[in-house]
Amino acid sequence: MKHASFSRLGVVLKPNAKIDDRMGVLNPACTRLRDGTLQLYPRMVAPGNVSRIGSFRAEERSDGVLEVEQCGYALEPEAPFEFRTQPGGYGCEDPRVTFIPPLDAYVMSYVAFGPRGPEVAVAVSEDGLAWRRLGLVRFQQSEAPFADKDAAFFPEAVMSPSGVESLAFYHRPTLQISVRQGQSALEALQALPQTYREGISIGYIPLADARADIAALCVVTETHRITLPPTIWGTVKVGGGTPPVRIAEGWLSVIHGVDPLVDPDGPTRLRYCAGIIVHDAAHLDRIVYRSDDPLFVPKMPGELRGTVGHVVFPTGIDRRDERTFDIYYGMADYEIGRGRLTFES
Repeated sequence: MKHASFSRLGVVLKPNAKIDDRMGVLNPACTRLRDGTLQLYPRMVAPGNVSRIGSFRAEERSDGVLEVEQCGYALEPEAPFEFRTQPGGYGCEDPRVTFIPPLDAYVMSYVAFGPRGPEVAVAVSEDGLAWRRLGLVRFQQSEAPFADKDAAFFPEAVMSPSGVESLAFYHRPTLQISVRQGQSALEALQALPQTYREGISIGYIPLADARADIAALCVVTETHRITLPPTIWGTVKVGGGTPPVRIAEGWLSVIHGVDPLVDPDGPTRLRYCAGIIVHDAAHLDRIVYRSDDPLFVPKMPGELRGTVGHVVFPTGIDRRDERTFDIYYGMADYEIGRGRLTFES
């Protein structure tokens, strides 16, 4: 691929005095509504780590500044799989939204943080504003774990590895040690062989099933882990980021990678960065490009210090033209930034 550049465009959203987002507003999904309006769906965290998914109308001024206005919530904790009594919080987290033309519907994948920990759930919408839950994703392959995160759908149907026309989505089976210990699990994660560390899998749902009954979006018939080319970033684990978008070279996504961050004055911590991958257009298991270096790493004050420091976490992508995309990302698990990704023609 030709050179890709990234430039920061500033902070889009940050917590205010409202109790619903006092602990953070982060990791937003985004999409264009049918009238072309940009809609953002951030995770909004209340005290006790209770998460909702907001809904914000966004409009770019002539000077490039993005103005946002909340128009309610896309999802609030209501289903049994979004509640739990254990310490650590609950709710609806880290959405990604994709408009899928074969279904003529917006599809939201999100993390339902409930009694069993983090699981992938799906909701759908006709207009991107009113959302209906379909439930938790279920894997027909019995070895698939229920702890799962970072789901994001491809917008077009593809052939699964077994040759079935399918809708595909990223997901990241998550080790229980990560769920329980968070950043303190670094030493144990580094001790694992590379193939046992957390990585990106792709799940497949037969298109015919989803067309016959949209609830079939929750029934996964195949799932396969992808093998990424080795690089200097994402050495501890990698996971999905933005929903994939089609470019000339294949399917583009900005994903996240996690690496150790050595602090001479303290313990080693984790750094979350963002990088690029491109899938072969017809065979998603083939990675034709992975950026040698991260696209961007935490360096601004709001990315280095927050609820969890040294974190940039890409979750939303908005196509500006064929080679230019705006990336929306969480900053230190506390606020939201926007940057522009540009590929040389």
